[in-house]
Amino acid sequence: MSRKEAAERMAYNSPRRIKEGEPGYGVKKFVVLARNAEGKTRLIRYGDAQMEIKRDDPARRANFRARHKCGEANDILSAKFWSCKQWRASAKVED
Repeated sequence: MSRKEAAERMAYNSPRRIKEGEPGYGVKKFVVLARNAEGKTRLIRYGDAQMEIKRDDPARRANFRARHKCGEANDILSAKFWSCKQWRASAKVED
């Protein structure tokens, strides 16, 4: 299956973990097919595959969100937006 075919099978704006054998496996942790209000789409890979997500610690979460300026992350077609969305309080880390 080509990258284009894989992207066409994904649901828009639904992040998921990158599976073994997919492009980006071992380098990035998550992938999302983002689509904005104007209909522009982009396949975004984000997150370091070698790092553990320790989002449940309030101090770590606050530090991450401050360091990345998550309050300014409004472009749905950016990796910053999706990473910050995942680091919200009570957000689920998709498997």
